[in-house]
Amino acid sequence: MNESKAPHILVLGAYGLIGSGVCHHLLALGHTVTGLGRSEATAQRVLPHMPWRIRDLRALQTSEAWQPLLADVDIVINCAGTLQSGANNDTDHVQHRAIAAMAKACETTETKIIQISAVGAQDDASTAFMRTKAAGDKAVRATKTDSWILRPGLVLAPHAYGGTALIRMLAAVPLVQPLALAESPIQSVALADVCRAVALCIAGEIPPGTEADLVEQKSHTLAQIISAHRAWLGFQPARWTWTAPRWLVTATSKAADGLGRLGWRSALRSTAIVVLRDGVRGNSDQWVAAGSQELMGLQATLQSMPATSEHRLAARMALLFPIIIATLFVFWLSAGAIGLLQLDKAGLVLENAGWSARMAQASVIFWSLVDIALAFGILIRRFAKQICWLMVAVSLFYLLASTFVVLHLWLDPLGPLFKVLPAIVLALVARVLLETR
Repeated sequence: MNESKAPHILVLGAYGLIGSGVCHHLLALGHTVTGLGRSEATAQRVLPHMPWRIRDLRALQTSEAWQPLLADVDIVINCAGTLQSGANNDTDHVQHRAIAAMAKACETTETKIIQISAVGAQDDASTAFMRTKAAGDKAVRATKTDSWILRPGLVLAPHAYGGTALIRMLAAVPLVQPLALAESPIQSVALADVCRAVALCIAGEIPPGTEADLVEQKSHTLAQIISAHRAWLGFQPARWTWTAPRWLVTATSKAADGLGRLGWRSALRSTAIVVLRDGVRGNSDQWVAAGSQELMGLQATLQSMPATSEHRLAARMALLFPIIIATLFVFWLSAGAIGLLQLDKAGLVLENAGWSARMAQASVIFWSLVDIALAFGILIRRFAKQICWLMVAVSLFYLLASTFVVLHLWLDPLGPLFKVLPAIVLALVARVLLETR
């Protein structure tokens, strides 16, 4: 690293919860920062005024692949991670192999490394997430270049993603407070403290070779953390508490895993449940021993991030989001199935408008299959945004075509055409909520 100029910093996973916070903090301090992420659209939406290198870590599995990316970089900060392997993610490739290749390349380019790991990352951990994090840590530890390994606990930030989004969603449930694994011990850390820790490492105030858990001193139960978030968001205390039985938690996590194969990264997947069951605990003294001060506790963290109406709205909409997707699925599947099951009656509507029986039934079959395809399409995460637009387009076509062919349906006492309008609005709402960052 050239000490005569400001360091050029490359942040991996730069539009994630931790990565975006680190980028904003370092940019505010005047550092030169470049982000690395796999989606250019998301990168430009989250940090549009920062330069980006668009790469997929799963394709960066050799040191040779990394060297062009690190040629002009003085410090690389790894904020990338994936909770569980799925349709678009692989924990071993993202958290271990890519990082091992990057660490090896950093020896050649003399690039320093700040590794953002996780509390509980150990070789014998109970989840692949923690084991691959530990493997990535080991590769960084073995490199001959200067490095730091920071292991945050539950990261609390003004914005929410993953586990913190789930906590806010549960806190938004009216009247009753659903809980699972309520007694699991958890130590949190403010995103602001994680960002400051990274900045101290860059400034040389924390010695290279430091490994430290970034956690508050006191642990809290999951029930206490959700209760604190409920108060922070300004919601009324719950009148009743309902603790989900273990079998329901297991069944829910398996269902979430199934949805994960379709691309949905639910915070209720089995890895998250196991991590919560194990607890999120670290040694708060490590960071103090490295030469820094104690980190903020839960209440101090929440007080440092005043909740706004936007936070409350986001928590409530997160609660409604799975209901919205399920409703769209049932609505379109039912519409298609009813058309096929009552083919003669549905075709008769068009026959009365002057169509031949053959043409009427062919039209009903075709559009019923379109409806069913849209229903199943919304369940595949990578296509869900486009499917929402298709739902709107097909609905508008139905309304336009009906106006020309069966105008009398607008005056039908049951209002079948008017009922299409809420479906259009619901698809538009779903499309907005599908923007995860």
